[in-house]
Amino acid sequence: MANILVVDDSRTSRRILKDLLEKNGHVVVGEAVNGQDGYDSYNKLNPDIVTMDITMPEVDGIESLRLIKKVDPNAKVIMITAAGQKEKMMEALKYGASDFISKPFNEDVVLDTIKKLCR
Repeated sequence: MANILVVDDSRTSRRILKDLLEKNGHVVVGEAVNGQDGYDSYNKLNPDIVTMDITMPEVDGIESLRLIKKVDPNAKVIMITAAGQKEKMMEALKYGASDFISKPFNEDVVLDTIKKLCR
């Protein structure tokens, strides 16, 4: 079981992830609508894991990842990617992303990724 912060500008994506995670025993400690909100929420809530959409308005997921890693080098951040974001994925890895999940969500992939990071 993990305390998870869900960062995504899509309300639908946040709801799908939240429902999936909570149904499987995890606690969604917060939701954020962009990278700045995600960074602020991370500092307030101190979650075990963050799911971070890459493409968001204002501050994107990569920049938010960089900010979070600066304050907490051990932060576990899973990047949420849409198809065709290979360059962004490479950039996120460079800044310390823990893993990737692609949209549309595959329930087993999401849960396995979270389980792996909880070890």
